[in-house]
Amino acid sequence: MNINATLIGQAIWFAVFIWITMKFVWPPLQKAMADRQAQIAEGLAAAERGKHEQELAARRSADALREAKEKSADLVAQAEKRAQQIVEEAKGNAKVEADKVVAGAKAEIDQEVERAKQQLRERVAELAVAGAEKILRKEINASAHADMLVALKQDL
Repeated sequence: MNINATLIGQAIWFAVFIWITMKFVWPPLQKAMADRQAQIAEGLAAAERGKHEQELAARRSADALREAKEKSADLVAQAEKRAQQIVEEAKGNAKVEADKVVAGAKAEIDQEVERAKQQLRERVAELAVAGAEKILRKEINASAHADMLVALKQDL
């Protein structure tokens, strides 16, 4: 193998080229690669944070949903309890009103019975007076014998 000046010149130029590349080109390339690496790492970290936040949000939404269901169940239970109370109050009020109506009806019936008895007494007294008049064949004066008629009514 023959080493001549061209090969030595090329080797020198190659060494100079490597030195210039290492001095001026390589540092910006390394900086760009490091920046890109940092950007990728930051993106991956952000993705992890996002995934974590998504999991937390899913947990919070599940908790909120569970809590809302519990509250709605409580509200339904309270509403049913209140409805039952209203029904019981209405039953009680209806019973009181029914008792009042029954008492009023009984009082009215008692008054009607008393009126009927009074009318019956008066009618019996009139019939007794008419019968006595026919028996005695003389007229009895009702105003003169008012005390006797009142006593007769009381006896009946």
